[in-house]
Amino acid sequence: MDKRVTMVKGSAVEYVIAGSGAPAIVLVNGAGGPVESWVRVLAALEAVSTVVAYNRLGIGRSSKHSEPQTGDVVVGLLHTLLKELDLHPPYILVGHSLGGLFVNLFARTYPSEVAAVVFLDSAAPEDSTLIDEHGTGLQRFTQRVVDAVLGRDQFGEAACVKETVGMIARAGTFPPVPVTVVSAGRSARGIPPAVRTARARNQEGLVALSPLGEHVIASKSGHFPQISEPGLVIEVIRSAVISARG
Repeated sequence: MDKRVTMVKGSAVEYVIAGSGAPAIVLVNGAGGPVESWVRVLAALEAVSTVVAYNRLGIGRSSKHSEPQTGDVVVGLLHTLLKELDLHPPYILVGHSLGGLFVNLFARTYPSEVAAVVFLDSAAPEDSTLIDEHGTGLQRFTQRVVDAVLGRDQFGEAACVKETVGMIARAGTFPPVPVTVVSAGRSARGIPPAVRTARARNQEGLVALSPLGEHVIASKSGHFPQISEPGLVIEVIRSAVISARG
């Protein structure tokens, strides 16, 4: 994996770019996820089209952040990075986990620059209230302990989720582009049934963002289908590229 660093808006951003052709495939990591999380799909995708993945601020060799990492800040940095890399729209956006919120906001902010979207076991805006509404007392206590021991990054993207969700709500409508939602077929242990039911409903909500929405269940996967079922993820993204070219 040939990782490089470029300057974007005064910050160093570490990225990987490979392949050739259009539309470019843009891989957006989950919270704290490095570009290495895509290692099992990168080689195959570069045979399909140009593919780029990057480390958001605070990850790898990318600069530390100096302002709250709300959705507009994250999306603005990504938009500028793509221009710096001379990657022309429209793009195939692939968002994993928390990255799905940023992809969602990007598509609403720059609708003419998006050819298709893949939500990869992504966070839906409605997921941000699940712990408050359905979480057990033990889960909330555990989170407080983790915050006390490890510290809570008040500027980090996870701490800014509610602000990002608000930005999605206020942004323009989602464009009528092909959308594929890949949902994990296996839930993590200890998740309350009410949370599983609510999250499944929210995944269907992502499908309904577009009249061209499609739902795929990664039956052998938990939260990282790109690791546990790379072939499925590759095929979904390849289909999105073919659809965009058509």
